[in-house]
Amino acid sequence: MSHFIYPNARYIAGVDEVGRGPLIGAVVTAAVILDPNQPIAGLADSKKLSEKRRLALADEIKAKALSWSLGRAEPAEIDQLNILHATMLAMQRAVAGLAVQPDFVLIDGNRVPDLPMPAQAVVKGDSLVAEISAASILAKVARDAEMAELDRQFPDYGFAQHKGYPTKLHFEKLAELGVTPFHRRSFAPVAKRLMQK
Repeated sequence: MSHFIYPNARYIAGVDEVGRGPLIGAVVTAAVILDPNQPIAGLADSKKLSEKRRLALADEIKAKALSWSLGRAEPAEIDQLNILHATMLAMQRAVAGLAVQPDFVLIDGNRVPDLPMPAQAVVKGDSLVAEISAASILAKVARDAEMAELDRQFPDYGFAQHKGYPTKLHFEKLAELGVTPFHRRSFAPVAKRLMQK
């Protein structure tokens, strides 16, 4: 795991997103500035960690980070802007929400949102950069909690199980039960189901 060091950059934020692929719910992003004096062991791509480990790390990140913030773009914004632009908006919101203003931002992936400070995209950053790994963990824990809440509201859809991704079960439930107010209407399987009403 790397800590990227940039000349004259005192505060480096890592940013990642969770939820570009699902058919329902917000795309959730996080921005994290770690404290070099309080290292956190075991940071990794959130997808490679057990749920128990993610939850424990999320608590540790929130306790030890110099600053952290969540951002989001709602289903209506995703439908209006498209998922890429909505993700960029959610990343901007996460960075803007930091109590400590970063000097430099490292973004997971290959695209950088328009930010008021220098930024760089890092492909597979959630596996390479500690700050991005921390952001990926916070974003995933937050979005999974939202899916658990949706599961309580709509217990027949299996959201706690498939997390809103386009699985066989999700397709079956869409066909059987229809579209909820939280589904992304611009996504093809949802749009198709709406046309069948």
